[in-house]
Amino acid sequence: MKLEIYDTTLRDGMQGAGISFTDEEKFAVIDALDRLGICYIEAGYFAGSDADIAFFDRAAALPLKNASIVAFGSTRRANESAENCEWLRAVKRCRVEDVAIFGKASERQVELVLRTTPEKNLEMIADTVSFLKAAGKRVIFDAEHFFDGYSDNPFYAMRVIETAAMAGADRVVLCDTNGGMLPDIVGMTVEKMCRRFPDVKFGIHCHNDLGMAVACTLSGILGGAVHLQGTVSGIGERCGNANLCTLIPLLQLKLGYECIDASRIGSLTGIARQICELANFDFNEHEPFVGGYAFAHKAGTHIDAVRKSPGSFEHIDPSDVGNRRNMLISELSGRSALAEKMCSIMPGLTKNSPEVAAALAKIKQYEAKGYQYENAEASLMLLLCDALGRRREFFRIDKFQVVVGQPYRSRHTGLLGDGSKCTATIKVTVGDAQEITAAEGDGPVNALDLALRKALLGFYPVLDRVRLTDFKVRVSSVGGAATASAVRVFIESTDGESVWRTTGVSTDIIDASWQALLDSIEFRLMMEHQ
Repeated sequence: MKLEIYDTTLRDGMQGAGISFTDEEKFAVIDALDRLGICYIEAGYFAGSDADIAFFDRAAALPLKNASIVAFGSTRRANESAENCEWLRAVKRCRVEDVAIFGKASERQVELVLRTTPEKNLEMIADTVSFLKAAGKRVIFDAEHFFDGYSDNPFYAMRVIETAAMAGADRVVLCDTNGGMLPDIVGMTVEKMCRRFPDVKFGIHCHNDLGMAVACTLSGILGGAVHLQGTVSGIGERCGNANLCTLIPLLQLKLGYECIDASRIGSLTGIARQICELANFDFNEHEPFVGGYAFAHKAGTHIDAVRKSPGSFEHIDPSDVGNRRNMLISELSGRSALAEKMCSIMPGLTKNSPEVAAALAKIKQYEAKGYQYENAEASLMLLLCDALGRRREFFRIDKFQVVVGQPYRSRHTGLLGDGSKCTATIKVTVGDAQEITAAEGDGPVNALDLALRKALLGFYPVLDRVRLTDFKVRVSSVGGAATASAVRVFIESTDGESVWRTTGVSTDIIDASWQALLDSIEFRLMMEHQ
C-alpha cells in the first residue's frame, strides 16, 4: 500500500528550540528531501508578505522530481471573509499548488483560544477551504487538537471533519497537537473516522510529548490513515514531532508499506545527517535506524554472534538504510571484534593472526595511559593502521606554538580590552613543501584548529568542509591527582556528511586536544585517499 509522506521540518521542525535555517539552507533541505523521495515538503509558514511570495514562488519553480511544495497557514479570522483575508489572497497569487491550513477541531479550543462560537469556526473552515479550492489549489486540512476535541465532544470534532471534506479538502489530517494521546486511542479513533467517512483520505500528525509520536503515528496508519506527517529526526517544538527517519524504514521495511522508492531508502542515513547539520541540530547517535550507534556492538559475545549470524543482534541489514555495523573496541570485546575491525585494513585476518595479537597489545598499552577507543573509532583506526604498518604520512608537524591571550587595560582610557583571543603558529611539511601559518581563535584549541587547516588547505582542499562539532574533556584515572591528573579529550568532527571521533590523553590539556585534533584531520584525509 502506498503512503504519502509529508515533511514539516521547515515549519513545525523550525519551531524547535535552537533550530533555524537561512533561505539557502531551506533550499538545500528541500533538495535533500526531494532526493529521498518525500511526497510533500511543507516549506514554512506563509503569512502573505512579499518575502513569503518570493520564497514560495522560487521554491515552487524548483525542478523537483518527487516532491510538491506546500505553503502552511491558518483559516481566515472570525471577523473577516476569505476574500478579505490578506494571506489567502497572497497564497492565491503564489505559484504553489498545495496549501495546508489548520483549523480547530476542539470545541473547547474554539471557545477559549479563538474566542468565537463553534458555528463560526465551522464557517471559517468552510470559507477558507472553498476559497482555496476555487483558486485551483490542492488543500490539506489539519484538524488541530482533533483527538482532544474528540474526547471532549466527538460530535463537534466530526462536524469539523465533515465541514472540511464537504468544502473540498483533499486530505484531512487528524492532529494530536499537544502530544498527550496514547497509541491505542489514536489507532481506534482513526479507524472509527475511516469507517464514518469512507470517502475522506485521512492523515495523521503526532507530537512527541509522551515519547510516543512514532507509535501513535504507526497506530494511525494501521487504523487507516494514508498520509503521515513528521520531521527529520523528530525535531520540533517542546519534545518534537514524529520522526520520519524512524517511521519510513519501520513502515517500509517491517510492514511492507511503500513510503519512498525502494532504491532511495539507502540514502536515509546520509540525508538525515545532512539536514541535522543544516539545522545546527546535534544528531542523536542513538537514533533508531540512522544513528551511529544503531548497529554498534560492544560485548564480546554479541560481536561474535553478529559475525556468525548478523540477525542475532541486528533487526535489519544496516546498509538497507545507508548505515553500517560498528564494532566497539573496549575491555569487553575480544580478538574476534578486533579482527573484524582490522579486516577493513588488511582483509583475511582472523582472531589468531599475529597482527591481531600485536594490535591488541598496542591498544592495551595505550589504555594503560588513559586512552579509551570505544567512542573514538577514528583514533582507533589510525592506531590499527600504524600497528599494521599501513599508516600514511599526509603531513608532518615541524613546529607549533600557542600564545594564550589575556585581557588588557588601556593606559589611555583605563578600560579593559578584549585580549582573550589566542594565537597559534604552525609549520608543516607536506612532501617536499613547507608551509608556515598563523591563526587567531577563541581559545587555544580553536586557534590550533584554524591554523592547522589553514596550513594544509592548499594541499588538501577537502579540509575546507571539516569542522569540529563537539569537544569534551574528562579527568583520567591514570596519573597524578587534582591538577596533575591526566585529561582525556574527545573531539567530534564532521564534513557535513560523515561524522568521526578522536581522542588524546595528556597531563597538558592543550597537548591532549592537539593529539585529538591531529587524528581528526589525518582520519579525514585517510577517508579521502583510501
